[in-house]
Amino acid sequence: MKHSQELRETVTRKVLEGTRSQGLIAEEFGVGRSTIQNWLRQDRRSGVTEVVKQERRPEDWTAQERLNALIESSILSDDELGGWCRGQGLHTHHLERWRRELIEGQGRDKGSQSTLRALRAENRSLKKELRRKEKALAETAALLVLKKKAASIWGEREDD
Repeated sequence: MKHSQELRETVTRKVLEGTRSQGLIAEEFGVGRSTIQNWLRQDRRSGVTEVVKQERRPEDWTAQERLNALIESSILSDDELGGWCRGQGLHTHHLERWRRELIEGQGRDKGSQSTLRALRAENRSLKKELRRKEKALAETAALLVLKKKAASIWGEREDD
């Protein structure tokens, strides 16, 4: 199906605005999502559209960026902190969580990392053994059921 150039430009503009998902825009205009993705790919290759830089979520910040944000925000007053957070796209609870994570991370040493690794390996081996035993138990239960069915059909076996 051939779509008009006007529709293509409208759809790609809406997608690049980033206010709604591609799926919603596709439904609104009656265009397939794969068609929209192809249009965006072609436009990027030809340089027709600029890729709109989306706001990064606080979860996407690297450890170095988080540390820098904590250092920058530590000298600000409460009023200044609110403005600074808005400018960065953060909330104060993000800074508090990062501060806690940093402090908790400092308490960990190499010994606790190796202990954690050993516990994970033990957990894996115990899960593997549990799966093996569950299979054996299921097989035994199936054999018992079959034995009872056979006994009810042919009667009990007489030992001479």
